[in-house]
Amino acid sequence: MTTPRTVQPVTPLTFTSYVRARGPVLLRTARSLTSNPSDAEDLLQTALTKTYLAWERIQDHRALDGYVRRALVNTRTSQWRKRRVDEYAVDELPEPDPLPEPDPAEQQAVRDAMWQAVLRLPDRQRAMVVLRYYEDMSEAATAELLGVSVGTVKSAVSRALAKLREDQELAEVTRHDAAPAAIPGPVSRPGAAIAA
Repeated sequence: MTTPRTVQPVTPLTFTSYVRARGPVLLRTARSLTSNPSDAEDLLQTALTKTYLAWERIQDHRALDGYVRRALVNTRTSQWRKRRVDEYAVDELPEPDPLPEPDPAEQQAVRDAMWQAVLRLPDRQRAMVVLRYYEDMSEAATAELLGVSVGTVKSAVSRALAKLREDQELAEVTRHDAAPAAIPGPVSRPGAAIAA
């Protein structure tokens, strides 16, 4: 006696399940079309995008592999046709001569002079300048930490920066630099420069 077999309902093939099942095989096909594995992955993604857009129009899902392979070949052929030559052989290199780099010793001398000038500021101004520029805190965070208003921080820092601009010892160190004697930009570590 035979037992009747129950027929399992066929679940419709979804794009996601198709990619999960056939992705590795299709990737091998893409790798055979290009020598770079990253380019092969990009090529497959492009072909799968085209397949996804046409998914509803493809009636015979048994022919999906052929559709994706054709999309791979067509995409790769289009890439070959659009390829431009961006490099040309020349006698001289097109790069400009590099700009001279600043002397690290001079930069360190400026940082040291800046720190000494900061140390000459009154205690309250020095604290605000250090928090604002060396610790890279916002005006609001500096005000909250010191228990003062944001306006107090702004005015005290402004006065401190004016004193730093007028500091003669700092001016002597920065005078011989190529740039005009100015206070360098903000950096968030001790011994670094302070913004004007």
